[in-house]
Amino acid sequence: MTATQAESLDTKGVRSLEVRWILPGQLTAAAAHWFGRFPAETRMVEDAYLLDPHLPGLSVKVRGGRALEVKMYCGSPGLLELAGSAHGRLESWHKWSFPHDPAGPGTSDPAGWRPVSKRRRISWFSQATGVGVPGPGQEPRCAVELTEFDVRGEAWWTLGFEATGPAEALRGELDAAAALVFDQAPPGGVELGMDNSRSYAQWLRRRPGPG
Repeated sequence: MTATQAESLDTKGVRSLEVRWILPGQLTAAAAHWFGRFPAETRMVEDAYLLDPHLPGLSVKVRGGRALEVKMYCGSPGLLELAGSAHGRLESWHKWSFPHDPAGPGTSDPAGWRPVSKRRRISWFSQATGVGVPGPGQEPRCAVELTEFDVRGEAWWTLGFEATGPAEALRGELDAAAALVFDQAPPGGVELGMDNSRSYAQWLRRRPGPG
């Protein structure tokens, strides 16, 4: 990290309210079409999550090889419940992001880290600026992502909501985005319930290791 990068670090971080579901197998065409009602940006990214040592209350990852993201769990304010569509556990987080130099060519995955290859479709919802239009700075908004990902050759996909902005606005932004997304029920066979509602880090720690 250069001196200029160190001086520009945002030590305040970002508050977020999140809910996520992780499901096995390939993303179905029906689910992709259901989410395709909204304008979305597609991104390919390789993230790496720190699993060992286990740091209770923290989620640590390197995003795309260029940013170290540290998230501190701040508890659950309750559930997101939409009858016939989704039930999930809301999680409050405080997140910081720091510049990270990409690994050199040929660098192997370091011990304790789990790489995850993702294809992310992201749409932004804001009660102030509408759908698909990211607002500036700390303006309240909710990012909704439909992501296909691969872990050690296994296909999975996830639907996640992440509201950011002032703490008092987070629940309202997430609820408003969820109301729009679930205005149409998910396609048949897609079960978004408490059993598959968890963060990436929590889910990865439950996955079996090599062999």
